[in-house]
Parts: sequence; C-alpha cells; structure tokens
Amino acid sequence: MSQVSIVINGRDYTIACDDGQEDHLTRLSAYLNKRIGEIIADVGQVGDARLLVMLGLLIADELSDSHAEFAAARGEDAGTDFPIDGRKKADEEAVIMEIEALAEQIETIAGRLEAT
Repeated sequence: MSQVSIVINGRDYTIACDDGQEDHLTRLSAYLNKRIGEIIADVGQVGDARLLVMLGLLIADELSDSHAEFAAARGEDAGTDFPIDGRKKADEEAVIMEIEALAEQIETIAGRLEAT
C-alpha cells in the first residue's frame, strides 16, 4: 500500500491507495478540488458537509449524463433511470438503501473532517 498527500479545499489529507495508483488518485483529487472551488465560487463556504453533498450530487449528475450518452451510443434508451452497477428499476429499493447508507458514511466523514 502506498500513501498520497492531497489537498481538497485547502485541507491536507493523506490517503492510502494500491501501489501504482498514486498518479490516478492525485488526478482525481485535483478534479475534486477544482469542482469544490467552483461550488465555493457559486455559493461560498457553506461548511464541509454541505460542500461534500453538493459535490457528490454534481458528480452523480455527471455520471448520469455519461451513462445516458453511453446508452445512446449503444442505441439503447437510457430513459430517466440512473442504474447503479447496471441495476434496473426492480432493484430501486436496494439502491435507495445503499445511497442512504453512503450518505450516512459521508456525513460521518464530514463530521470528522469538521472536528479537525
């Protein structure tokens, strides 16, 4: 395991990653930091937890758009569903539970970050 030092919204973090993934993680963190900066430019510093939720929603929106473009390129109708891991509407309840669990984890992490 390797460790990478990154900066998001002016805060330093040391993140563990698999060997060989350091550059990829650095690029991802630069993207997150850029997007956080854009959010802050629009709404100001509204707290780490709120910024994290807004960032998550922006990235989910980008992912949804990419999914729709990919489906269109394959000649499929993406519809209004946003499948997670290829799941369809039949798994909607399970997806909702997963999202709620992830939201709780994000809130816990944000709380820890605000405490430091």
